[in-house]
Amino acid sequence: MRALEELSFDNTYQQLPPIFYSRLAPSPLSGAFLVSFNPEAAALLGLHPAEGARRELVEYLSGMRSLPGSAPVAMCYSGHQFGHYVARLGDGRAILLGEVRNTRGEKWDLHLKGAGQTPYSRQGDGRAVLRSSLREYLCGEAMYGLGIPSSRGLCVIGSTEEVYRETIEPGAMLVRLAPTHVRFGSFEYFYYTH
Repeated sequence: MRALEELSFDNTYQQLPPIFYSRLAPSPLSGAFLVSFNPEAAALLGLHPAEGARRELVEYLSGMRSLPGSAPVAMCYSGHQFGHYVARLGDGRAILLGEVRNTRGEKWDLHLKGAGQTPYSRQGDGRAVLRSSLREYLCGEAMYGLGIPSSRGLCVIGSTEEVYRETIEPGAMLVRLAPTHVRFGSFEYFYYTH
C-alpha cells in the first residue's frame, strides 16, 4: 500500500493529439473538507486506507496542490444534451488528473467532477453541488454492489463555496475512478472532425 504522493501515473490519454483535450489545472475549492472516503475504491489504486485521514488528500484532490505525476486535462467529446446532438461537448466541470497504474498492472482514471470551469463549460460555473456529488457517489457504489460496471467514488470533498442552482447550495467535488473516461462521444468527435 502506498501514499497518495507515490501513485504511479501512466498518462496515455495525453499522447493523443491536443484537439482531444485542454490542459488545465483544477480550480481549488474554497474551504475544502473531506465528506466521505471510500477505502475499497482506494484499494483499487493501491492506496493505504489511512490516506483518507490525511489533510494532504483534500489538498491534492480539491485542486489546492498538484499531485505528483498527474497531467490534468479536460476531455473533449461529442454527445447529446437536452435531446440535441452537440458536436463539441466535453468536460464542462470535470478534469482527468491522469491514469494511475496499480501494483497489479491495472489502470484507473483519476477524475475530478466539479473541478471548475473548462473550455467546454458553455457559461457554466464548472462546479458540482454536495447533493448531486453524494448521489453519484452512492449510486456508483450501489451499481458496483449489483455487479454493474460503473465509475467508483474515491471520495467526496465538500466546501464552504456557494454554488447557485435553483437555490444556493454548498459546492463539492467528487473524485471518481474508472478503467477509462473515454466516451462513445470521444469516437464521434474524432469521426466528425477528421
